[in-house]
Amino acid sequence: MVKDKRRGVIESWEKNRVMSWLTLLLMGGFLLVILISFFVSRHSLRNQIVHSSLPLTSDNIYSEIQRDLLQPVFISSLMASDTFVRDWILQGEKDPRNISRYLKEIMGKYGMFTAFLVSENTRNYYHSTGIVKNVLETDPRDAWYFRVRKLDQPFEINVDIDTVHADALTVFVNYRMYDYVNEYIGTTGVGLTVNEVKKRINSYETNYHRHIFFVDHQGVVMLSGEMFPKNIKRIYDIEGLGDTESWLLKKKETSYSYNSGGATTHLITRYIPEFNWYLIVEEEETVALREVSNSLLINLGICGVVITAILFMTHKVISGYQHRIEQLAITDKLTGVYNRRAFDLFMSQILRESERNQEHLSLILMDIDHFKQVNDTLGHLAGDKTIQEVVRVTRGMIRNADIICRWGGEEFLLIMRGCDEADGMRMAEKIRTAVEAQAIYYEGRKITVTVSLGVAENIKGDRDDILLSRTDRALYLAKQAGRNCVKAG
Repeated sequence: MVKDKRRGVIESWEKNRVMSWLTLLLMGGFLLVILISFFVSRHSLRNQIVHSSLPLTSDNIYSEIQRDLLQPVFISSLMASDTFVRDWILQGEKDPRNISRYLKEIMGKYGMFTAFLVSENTRNYYHSTGIVKNVLETDPRDAWYFRVRKLDQPFEINVDIDTVHADALTVFVNYRMYDYVNEYIGTTGVGLTVNEVKKRINSYETNYHRHIFFVDHQGVVMLSGEMFPKNIKRIYDIEGLGDTESWLLKKKETSYSYNSGGATTHLITRYIPEFNWYLIVEEEETVALREVSNSLLINLGICGVVITAILFMTHKVISGYQHRIEQLAITDKLTGVYNRRAFDLFMSQILRESERNQEHLSLILMDIDHFKQVNDTLGHLAGDKTIQEVVRVTRGMIRNADIICRWGGEEFLLIMRGCDEADGMRMAEKIRTAVEAQAIYYEGRKITVTVSLGVAENIKGDRDDILLSRTDRALYLAKQAGRNCVKAG
């Protein structure tokens, strides 16, 4: 007894010593990392923006553009290669209502502002509302069609007015159409309102906290969000960019830093071949520095709270961790019930207590019938699901004082205190009936299983291995009897 007390004192002292050192290490390490991170971030901010932050933002925005703004290009491509549309033109453009319905479906299905088709044969401009007009080379408003007619590329994107919708400013995708021998037969496409495109750019600016706009090869601002100055028409009109006109938009991707209004701004350009425009993403260094500094100060505050909490939590965590390790050593991971090691640890003690208290004690050994077929047919994950459901049903049948252990792969052992053999048989039959009635579903497939159970009551003087042997023999009899039944040992 004295030795046990001494050992307990030593273990407590060792645990407290480990806890103290661990706390000091965590506190010192946490503070050191945060302080180093703060100073490194402060001194390397400019390099981070130019070489990491802006390029990454540009990649993310380009991905979103592909998802959002480039969708009209994809839709127009589908329309241009649609056999229905080509056949309708080649067969003489009979019944314009058919093509109007088609264009209306395109608009509704993909949420486009407009959809159109111009036939080279008749020069009719078809819309969901019908034939709008006949395009003429002498009409300046139709110049777009004759420009597309001569294109070397399959499509163009341009900002123009939509005559169908009261001259609303619209971003059009004009896609050339060809017949089956590669002869030009017309132009089709869709359009988004400029306001809708600007809304998407505004959402990018809100999400990424950057200035975002598009320019053509001459630096003319084609599309921009609300954050872009309204009086700037060309990128070279921005203070600090005037001397870059000869080279800024000559490469597919360029990064540059300039001073404007006493502040340093970093930008990155990226060529978007689908638009034939350049995407430009800008970030003001002062804004980024303020955000980083605020973020670091917040992190320091949070770390202070965490470090303070460590002083209180470390002892509790270590104690809980020790308890958790003990539980893991005696618990089956899949089902959460005791494992065979746990049975070995406390079965002898349970037998002694049962005999000392002169109470009945029975064991029930349960095996899932034809379990291998479930694994072979549906896979091991289905087998795991089956085992978990059988355990759940079994737990619902037994008392809180009863103990269930996972004995093997699909075998379970139940320790029933205060139960003679007759009570054990009745309990086993209840479990068997409940399991048989339980439908198990895995990935939409129904699994029905049965169990065989063997019951044996403790006889005074039995060792645990003898009681187990009789219980195992009872299970063997249940299997020999055709399974899905209960037998006594």
